[in-house]
Amino acid sequence: MRIKVLVSVFAFSCAGALQAQDVSIKTDEAWSELNAASLLRQLEEGAVPQDYVAAARADYRRLLTALYGEGFYGSTISITIDGVEASSISPLGAPSVIRKVVIEVDAGPRFKFGRLAISPVPQTLEFPEEFRRGRTAETRRIKEAVSLSLDSWRDLGYPKVTVAEQRIVARHPKRRLDVDVALDTGPRLTFGALTPNGNRNVRDERIVQIAGLPTGEVYSPQALEMAERRLRRTGAFDSVALQEADEIGPGDTLPITAQVAEAKLRRIGFGLELSSIDGVTVSAFWLHRNLLGGAERARLNVEVAGIDGQTGGTDYAIQGQFTRPASFGPDTEYYFKGEIAREDEPNYLLDKISLETGLSRIINDDLTVQAGVGLLRASEESEIGSRDYTLLTLPLEATLDRRNDPTNASQGYFIDLTATPFVSADGEVAGARLFSDTRGYVEITESLTFGARAQIGSVIGADLDEAPADFLFYSGGGGTVRGQPYQSLGVDRVINGQTISTGGDSFVGTQLEARYGINDALSVVGFYDAGFVGETQTPLEDGDWHAGAGFGLRYNTGIGPIRFDVATPASGDNAGEEVQVYIGIGQAF
Repeated sequence: MRIKVLVSVFAFSCAGALQAQDVSIKTDEAWSELNAASLLRQLEEGAVPQDYVAAARADYRRLLTALYGEGFYGSTISITIDGVEASSISPLGAPSVIRKVVIEVDAGPRFKFGRLAISPVPQTLEFPEEFRRGRTAETRRIKEAVSLSLDSWRDLGYPKVTVAEQRIVARHPKRRLDVDVALDTGPRLTFGALTPNGNRNVRDERIVQIAGLPTGEVYSPQALEMAERRLRRTGAFDSVALQEADEIGPGDTLPITAQVAEAKLRRIGFGLELSSIDGVTVSAFWLHRNLLGGAERARLNVEVAGIDGQTGGTDYAIQGQFTRPASFGPDTEYYFKGEIAREDEPNYLLDKISLETGLSRIINDDLTVQAGVGLLRASEESEIGSRDYTLLTLPLEATLDRRNDPTNASQGYFIDLTATPFVSADGEVAGARLFSDTRGYVEITESLTFGARAQIGSVIGADLDEAPADFLFYSGGGGTVRGQPYQSLGVDRVINGQTISTGGDSFVGTQLEARYGINDALSVVGFYDAGFVGETQTPLEDGDWHAGAGFGLRYNTGIGPIRFDVATPASGDNAGEEVQVYIGIGQAF
């Protein structure tokens, strides 16, 4: 097959700018690879004759490589500049004027694979169908097969495996390509010592503990990657790279260097949310990434909510948490946290102080489980009466996060399950609060995403007047049903002849959204939310529903989308008659 490309170039002098050229390679086959490979195709307006000569000289190898990639091993290439072969023109001897450039390619016949031999390879290794005798002899298939062979040996503990010899022969009469590759596996190695480098504040021994590299065990690329991830997820390092030693250590060991760059020790941040009903919520945090020199994290959060809102009074909370990675093995964190808070809600006033300590186990990159023990002291006032209580809690949690982007997901799902058994200090009240939050996302097109959220909760073992007020369930507001007033749906109970509204023993909520991207920065959202609060611990039994609907805008930023939602009740006597506005950072779910 012969392909001829004519490129006309006009210039006035060596110093003058050339016109941009339309350089194309046309053929009846798919030659996008040649078009992409040619530097002459990529020259822009303003290129001078030297640029054309340099590009033409480089195109010989680039076009030949592209032809090899498609299975053509008998090709000839001619590139002439005003009738002179470009390869014979010195880069410094470019003519002052170029009038015509001609690229001529004789691709020749397409070759098939003949004899294929890569050895030794593990017995369990299977090469892809494209790397078989009689298939098109594309060079990338050879590279893929060799790379697969090397990776297979590395997975078996041979990190120093190399290509010792290779012989690739094109048999032109039969249009066959023979491939012979000999591998040198080297010895099977075990992990040697891990040596940290680049750290200034995090102690060496803690880096070794957190990495959890299995020193003394057979080398594994997966173990090396896992050790890197453990160090990264501490947040104490901006970058982490585990580097294998060039030389094999004593006893067939492979020393490893942990090359790290530490992150800034401290970080501060703030948040702001606005709702026409819930009011203003202001929050701030302070974070230390290496409190005691072992990548321990300390975080302090302060939040003031309900400012100028219609949801009771103003709420206050101060929370602190200390986390120590690799406390009982490399994947188990120890945590201790405390909170002092006041919740001034429409149906109750609660002052509380709580302490909790426990362990968090990272099963894999997606799944985390947590278990702890806590102590809660609270003073509660409501229309039912006033009471003080002390509870011992056993909080349990499991989180599975497979979203492609936690702050702006378009694919995947998220599941969070919590169970909080509790018993009062006097032993008279015991029960458990169960709650699940499930979210899923489907990207229909590049611009259209559907999201859904389901929340289910139940308080078991304790009556409505025994369970803590903040353990019970309400519906309404930005976290449950947008458009409905905050905590507007609860349970009406008659106590001493008086109707009193409290939270329910069970809850079911759902949120549905359709997100459409107008451009990279701006999106529109339509949503429908519904919530159910029940009097019994069985969800969807003996209770009431309400719903809300609306639309919103999202403006993408580096820290997540800015959210602006307008919603109205979609059920009840006030359906469509009231409007609520929600402003915040991040998607609603």
